[in-house]
Amino acid sequence: QVQLVESGGGSVQTGGSVRLSCAASGYTYNNFCMAWYRQAPGKEREGVAAIDSDGVTTYVDSVKGRFTISKDTENLYLQMNNLKPEDAATYTCAIDLHYGMGSAGECGQVDYWGKGTLVTISS
Repeated sequence: QVQLVESGGGSVQTGGSVRLSCAASGYTYNNFCMAWYRQAPGKEREGVAAIDSDGVTTYVDSVKGRFTISKDTENLYLQMNNLKPEDAATYTCAIDLHYGMGSAGECGQVDYWGKGTLVTISS
């Protein structure tokens, strides 16, 4: 059973940084896509950053140059720098075991989702 468990959220000041982690377990696929999505209250969920099994990364335009997605054998990370009020959201990690990369910052078709971690931005 694939499990994705996020951590690292919290309250951060505008301009600050935070690193999110996602512990991933239960899968043995060699080709996959993992991504971070976010959803703010009253808004649709959007893909933020994605990485495939070869280490290729994509980002939504609004976070380029500020966010960095990375992974190791057991974890997915999102380093978030120069945070803005509009970055406040629940961030969820996801894995696609079949379709690979989708649009910028997304996987093609997510198979499993984590439960999310909340990031709030204070001025």
